[in-house]
Amino acid sequence: MTLKNQVQLITYPDSMGGDLKALHRVLLDHFSDICTGGVHILPPFPSSGDRGFAPLTYLEVDPGFGSWDDIRAIGERFDILIDLMVNHISRQSPYFEDFLAKGRSSAYADLFLSLDKIWEGGEPVQADIDNMFLRRPRPYSTYPTGEAGEEIKVWTTFGKTDPSEQIDLDIRSQRTKQLLTEFFTHFKKQNIKIVRLDAVGYVIKKRGTSCFFVEPDIYAFLDWVKEMADSLGIELLPEVHAHHSTQFKLAEHGYWIYDFILPYRVLEALLRRSSRELYRYLNVRPPKQFTMLDCHDGIPVKPDLDGLIDTREAKELVDLCVERGANLSFIVSDKHKAEDGFDVHQIRCSYYSMLNGDDDAYLAARAIQFFVPGIPQVYYVGLLAGENDFARVEETGEGREINRHNYSLAEIEQALEKKVVQRLLKLIRFRNTYDAFNGEFRMLPSADDEVRLSWHKEKTSCDLRVDLKTYRAVIQYVDEKNGTIEYTV
Repeated sequence: MTLKNQVQLITYPDSMGGDLKALHRVLLDHFSDICTGGVHILPPFPSSGDRGFAPLTYLEVDPGFGSWDDIRAIGERFDILIDLMVNHISRQSPYFEDFLAKGRSSAYADLFLSLDKIWEGGEPVQADIDNMFLRRPRPYSTYPTGEAGEEIKVWTTFGKTDPSEQIDLDIRSQRTKQLLTEFFTHFKKQNIKIVRLDAVGYVIKKRGTSCFFVEPDIYAFLDWVKEMADSLGIELLPEVHAHHSTQFKLAEHGYWIYDFILPYRVLEALLRRSSRELYRYLNVRPPKQFTMLDCHDGIPVKPDLDGLIDTREAKELVDLCVERGANLSFIVSDKHKAEDGFDVHQIRCSYYSMLNGDDDAYLAARAIQFFVPGIPQVYYVGLLAGENDFARVEETGEGREINRHNYSLAEIEQALEKKVVQRLLKLIRFRNTYDAFNGEFRMLPSADDEVRLSWHKEKTSCDLRVDLKTYRAVIQYVDEKNGTIEYTV
C-alpha cells in the first residue's frame, strides 16, 4: 500500500473517551479531517502489564476496549497502525502458560529462548552479560515448569518484576515464525494497514555481542518479516531506539524509520533559541521517516542522540525540563553511559509542559515538525495541548503516565475550546491538504535565531519562518485564486 503523507494520530484505545467506540465517535465528530494519515492505536490486546505492551495474544481485543468490529469500523475511514511486540509476549499468554504447565514437553516450548540455547548448561556467563545493552539488571528470569517444577531460565529483555511479565520469543524457531505469520494474517483480516515492529532491535541474541541490533542477522529477520507483510499488503515500521547510525542503516535498507532525534532537536532549538544543531541534523537525515514530538514513552536522549549532543549541554536542557515537571528514565548498562556519567534515556513530560505552556512556542514546534520531510504523527495528549498529569504518576507509580492522561468526552470538548488547540488543528488541516508537501523540500538560508523551511511543487509553494526570539511562526504560501497568502501559525 502507499502511505498517506498526512498527519496520523497516536492514541491508546481508551484514552479518548474510554473505549474504541468512543474513540471512533470522537474521530468522526472532531478529527475527521485531522487524522487523515491514519490512527496508531496503541496495543488494544489483552495484556498483563506495561499498558498493553505485554500482550497475551494478538488474536483478540481486550473486551474492556471493545472488539475487532470496532477497530474495523475505525479502519473504514482511517488507515490503522497497530503494534506487534515482535520481541516478546506475556508471561500469562496461553503459549507460556502451557510451557509453565508442561515444561520442555510443551508444544510451545520452542517459542521461548531458554538459556541453554545460548550458554552450555543454561548457565549465563557474566562477561557476556556485561557486554549487552540491558533494559533490566539481568536479561533473564527463572520459572518453575512442569509437574516436577524444573526451574528453567528464560530470556526476558524487559519487565520491572522478577520474574518478568514479558517473555522473549526465539525468532530463530520455526514455531515462532508460524505464530508471527498467524498474527499478521489475522491483522490482514482486520484491515490493519501498518504494523509497528516494537522492540525489534532486541530480537537477536548472540554471545559476544550487545544483543541489540546484531548485524547482519537483524536484516535477515526483517527481510523475512517484510516479505510476509508485503504478501499481505501491510506496511512495516521498525521501532528501534539506538545510535542514529543504526536508524540510518535501516533507511538504507529501504525501511521506514522513526525520527527519534527530531523531538530533542526541536526542543533544543526553541529552548536555546538557536537553529544551528537542528539545521546540522536536517542536512543529513533520511527523508523516509515518521516524525514525532511526543509519544507514550518520552523524548529520546540516549542512545538515540549519542555522538550528536554535548552531554553537559544536554544535562542543562534536561534539568530545565525537570524544573518544568518532567521525570526521567535512565540507561541501565554502565557500559552504555556517557564517560561523564550522563545516563538519561528519555525525558518524560508533556511536550506542551516542556515548553512551559507557551502557545506560540508549542505551535512553532509543531510547524517545524510538519515542515520536516516524513509522515507526521501527533500524540493524543499533544493534539489537545495537554499538560503533565502528576496525579497519574502518583496513582500508578509509573513515570511515563505523566503524559498518558485519559480524557473523558467532556474533557475533549473542553480542550477543543482552547485557542492553542484550535490553532494546531488549523495548522494540521493545512499540512494535510496543501499539495506542495508532496514536492521538493528545501532548507532556506537563515540566521542562527530563526528556522526557515520550504516546500515546492509545480505551481504551489509554502515557506515557514520561525523567529526563535519570539516564537512567532509564519507560513507564506501560494494560493491559485488569491495569490500569495501569509498567516501566523
